[in-house]
Amino acid sequence: MILHCVFLRLKTAVTTEDKESLFAAIVALKQVIPGILDIKYGPNVSPEGLDGGFVDGFAVTFESAAARDAYLIHPEHVIVGERIASSTDGGLAGILVFDLNL
Repeated sequence: MILHCVFLRLKTAVTTEDKESLFAAIVALKQVIPGILDIKYGPNVSPEGLDGGFVDGFAVTFESAAARDAYLIHPEHVIVGERIASSTDGGLAGILVFDLNL
């Protein structure tokens, strides 16, 4: 299994409603892309203060690396990914991705 962690530095102009809509679009990917086992999202709740401005994020659990790789190029993911990038401060610079083998 792969845990695909994505941390976001969203623009200050992104409203709570915008954020919920964005995360709903991410969660909806589970219904259209095979191999997604689970999706969780929310704000960083760490008290350490080491978030570097990445205060929101989500994690996708995939059944395999192959499922993750198929997700990365899936047209629905590309659409949502573009929406994410347009919502972050600095585009791709406002996104941090970290994958773990489980």
